[in-house]
Amino acid sequence: MPNLDAVFSECRAVLAPYASKLDAIRDDEAELYLDTRHRQKNGKALFFGAVQLKKSFVSYHLMPVYLNPALLDSISDELRQRMQGKSCFNFKAPEPALLKELATLTRTAWDDYQRQGYV
Repeated sequence: MPNLDAVFSECRAVLAPYASKLDAIRDDEAELYLDTRHRQKNGKALFFGAVQLKKSFVSYHLMPVYLNPALLDSISDELRQRMQGKSCFNFKAPEPALLKELATLTRTAWDDYQRQGYV
């Protein structure tokens, strides 16, 4: 059985550097959930990303890739295989190379949100 706590910690470490620049809606042993301070037309904050410890995997959500799918054009097939839906990546084991790539994608996503004035 994989050590999902370790997977969660590694995924959380990818997203955590952005927490001080965003609103941490939840930050505990099972989830880091970050919203921007940008308000949408409906008055709700724009979601940036989250890491969630689930029963059999860890989910890494990255909303900028949903809003701008072109951000995914340069990701590897291996990372693409971890995708569930349009903006979620699932991991069951530590995968340093994929997490490094995910960190690069997260930085690119952050830059895209900055360019659009969301952060």
